[in-house]
Amino acid sequence: MRPDTPAEHIAEAERLIRTATRYPEDQEPLLLQAAAHLELGDARERASALYDQLLAGETADPSLIKALQAANLWEYGHEPEARALISGIRAAAPEDPAPWEVIAETLEAHDELEASHECFTEAAALLIPDHAPLTQATTALLTGRHRVRRLLGLPHDDWDMVADTRHIGPIPLDELHDPKRIWALGSDDPAELRAEIARLRAELGDRRAALSRPFPVAILHWPARELAELLTSYPTLAAEYPSHDAHLAQVEASLRTLAASGTTNLGIVTASVPSYEAFAASEKTSPSSPSLLAEYATTLAARGKATPWPPTPSTPCWCTSGRPYADCHGAPTP
Repeated sequence: MRPDTPAEHIAEAERLIRTATRYPEDQEPLLLQAAAHLELGDARERASALYDQLLAGETADPSLIKALQAANLWEYGHEPEARALISGIRAAAPEDPAPWEVIAETLEAHDELEASHECFTEAAALLIPDHAPLTQATTALLTGRHRVRRLLGLPHDDWDMVADTRHIGPIPLDELHDPKRIWALGSDDPAELRAEIARLRAELGDRRAALSRPFPVAILHWPARELAELLTSYPTLAAEYPSHDAHLAQVEASLRTLAASGTTNLGIVTASVPSYEAFAASEKTSPSSPSLLAEYATTLAARGKATPWPPTPSTPCWCTSGRPYADCHGAPTP
């Protein structure tokens, strides 16, 4: 269950910190999740200490951690330090959309709309080349930019049109980002109030979906050699995996079924017998227990081990065959 109270967020943060000590190779994603829970639990100084700890070591994405630190610092009264971090990130011009989105939204949240618009626009110019396909992350940049431009009363431009086109929610983007919507909350007209409640529910649903799934819904993939070793050591699992080819087909089928049901943020985690046995020992459960497999997949995803699915058609297939995904498991089902 997703934590809802400050005490629950603090408890979840402490659990993640303990997990990070057991898996030092995955310390960064675990501590980032812990810091987010500390912020939600209003323990912002502790969150700041975690960000400093990560920045003091070797980190895969210092710009993102600095952006999160800036957002956190500004929230508990350290505006000059936050502004300095934001200026440094903009000067460094990271090639990842995430830090740009964080600093732009931080400026927006503190009514620095012109600066927020500049950040979103700088990021779009840097990260969205002409005719390049949009990703989920770059689409989020255009959506945020659209929102700020509406607040500033600026006319639509080409990127705003793209954001409108990419939006798939039940409420049009222009309507969601209409600054006049807030006026409806003071209206005496029941119809206007009902319409505004419907809009807010749509936004809240999207937010809750994002918050409740910080890591992908992941399916476990066993390479052929690892699966053979697993079944030799734990033959009771043969019922789960009648053959390696059947296992690969089931992975793809499960992901397609989830996607068809509307589940987003899907991924694949690659298993190994030593890792699985270590997980079983940590859970004080026998590796031969089929129920442990799903928990193992979820834990690997939480540790940042998931590969997003589906790959692009020309990318090598996730099954490691070496063939393009479109010619392998991505081929249409007969």
